[in-house]
Amino acid sequence: MWRVARRPRWIAALLLALVVASGFAALGRWQLDRSVQSAVAATRPTEKVLPLAQIAKPQSGVLTNSIGQRVEVTGSRVAGDLTVLSDRVNLGATGYWVTGHIVTDNGASLAVALGWAASKQQADTAVRALAGGSASTLWTGRYLVTEAPQQGDYEHGKQQYMSVASLINLWKDAPTSVYGGYLVSADAPAGLTAIDSPRPPDDVVVNWLNIFYAVEWAVFAGFAIYLWFRLVRDAWEREQEESLQEEPN
Repeated sequence: MWRVARRPRWIAALLLALVVASGFAALGRWQLDRSVQSAVAATRPTEKVLPLAQIAKPQSGVLTNSIGQRVEVTGSRVAGDLTVLSDRVNLGATGYWVTGHIVTDNGASLAVALGWAASKQQADTAVRALAGGSASTLWTGRYLVTEAPQQGDYEHGKQQYMSVASLINLWKDAPTSVYGGYLVSADAPAGLTAIDSPRPPDDVVVNWLNIFYAVEWAVFAGFAIYLWFRLVRDAWEREQEESLQEEPN
């Protein structure tokens, strides 16, 4: 078969197939480049302060388009429902969060990260100062999805994760209605540092149709070479059959 393939006509056909395959490969590369270049960032107006009720509802999960949204809500902080979370990083430094419990004007409970402290002593001092709760006021901050429930040293009183489910068990009165996410307060109480809560990164949407076309062109390129091989093989098989027919019985 390879003697047939080395004939001038089939060498010329191979060169033509390689040219066609190269063209298909170039088109595939172009489509792949377009899929990357045309990838658009799905921006959300996270920095515009919206009412919490507009983007979230109690007793419901946190929607993707509400994660990281800056919000405002009016409510009072419940006396005594304060928890210190350890191993919380703020601007590169590891320390402690002081968290609280807000009851909004619509009667729903909302977990809030009040501020950050560099030491456990500083956090405990803030807890004592904040123990009395607060009157109804306007809270602003960034709304985030709850973290996973505590693992590890929970039984020894060490909390690390901002888990709404875990915090509910520590509040003195079980709420009847609670938000699925929590608020990172924009302003920290006296004795604490405001928690750094940067704007969430934009989601990048890849043009999958262009990627599909790129794969399609790669298949076409391979088929061009395969077609040449198939034609050469057919020509060789035809010559073999003719040779057998010409042999005397």
